[in-house]
Amino acid sequence: MEYVRLGNTGLEVSRICLGCMSYGEPERGGHAWSLSEEESRPFFRKALDLGINFFDTANVYSDGSSEEIVGRALKDFAHRNEIVLATKVHGRMRPGPNGAGLSRKAIMTEIDHSLRRLGVEYVDLYQIHRWDYLTPIEETLEALNDVVKAGKVRYIGASSMHAWQFMQALAIQERHGWSKFVSMQDYLNLLYREEEREMLPLCASQGVGVIPWSPLARGQLTRPWDETSRRREQDPFGQSLYAAMAEADRQVVARVAEVAAERGVPMARIALAWVLQKSPVTAPIVGATKPSHLDDAVAALDIRLTPEEITRLEEPYVPHPILGFR
Repeated sequence: MEYVRLGNTGLEVSRICLGCMSYGEPERGGHAWSLSEEESRPFFRKALDLGINFFDTANVYSDGSSEEIVGRALKDFAHRNEIVLATKVHGRMRPGPNGAGLSRKAIMTEIDHSLRRLGVEYVDLYQIHRWDYLTPIEETLEALNDVVKAGKVRYIGASSMHAWQFMQALAIQERHGWSKFVSMQDYLNLLYREEEREMLPLCASQGVGVIPWSPLARGQLTRPWDETSRRREQDPFGQSLYAAMAEADRQVVARVAEVAAERGVPMARIALAWVLQKSPVTAPIVGATKPSHLDDAVAALDIRLTPEEITRLEEPYVPHPILGFR
């Protein structure tokens, strides 16, 4: 396993982050394809054995049960100081007023609920899951600074948004001397490269770590286009991400299959190797519902794509509508 600093911080993270949206009680929340606690636990053990120390979840995943499963597994299998634990806030957790969003009230309430579910005294990385258009950004940023100062959070990060929004937030944090975002969790893979236009250069210029979600396009980049999976059939959000540009995306998947066949490796390793070589990516967030998914993710670290291979993989791409945060 390789370990790198997260952005300009001193925090060391594995170059693969285990995304934990796949682990949650299927009857809770909107992820019918998720693995139950009993099914999930072997993945945490295997990830740790492979050297992964970075784990990402969110309060909204499976109505909080993902945090519960993550917390119990990591408590049983690892020492707290050995892992980097990340979660997120924004999504609706309760009906009615103040049950979602990034108001001061919501943040102060939800960090305590996340800590309780995770069974920890602090989280290493607390991220805003999306931009809250109904709350002044100053209110959100001051509240995040306060949870850091209270010792409940070590670092703060952001997720999918416009580059101008992220720069505005960083500037406000700088002006007030508040804790700054150290990471950006954005949507990046061979089927969606719009972040290369503004967000990735912005993160590079500001020393912000990039931890992309869905680096394998929810499995679209791991198998021939017409093959399906349980998650693909039960994940309407995932289906919406790839509906508009299906014909162009099919050509990209075919190129991944070609390069993988030439190298004699699974497609997943080629697709993930491309993300790992994209500057300034720190650690792609990889989901795993089969043991081989973790093996492929770690093996991708040993693949160095040639400039010619990268050109072949990127050539069929066409501009996509902005996705992931609207």
